[in-house]
Amino acid sequence: MQYKIEKQAPKMSTVRKITRTGLLPEHALRLMARAGKFPALKVGNKILINRDKLCKQLQELIKEESI
Repeated sequence: MQYKIEKQAPKMSTVRKITRTGLLPEHALRLMARAGKFPALKVGNKILINRDKLCKQLQELIKEESI
């Protein structure tokens, strides 16, 4: 019996990689991750953030503010 994995692994990035894109400052991302405002994992000293979900949440916030 074979099982198929249909979902792809989430694209995770460190806080520093996301700040290089200019999306948010590093300090803001770290504070938001600690507060649980978006999906993130702490692995050792690094915080890994699900990029796709972070972008989706930010887009939803922008839509809410424009209404």
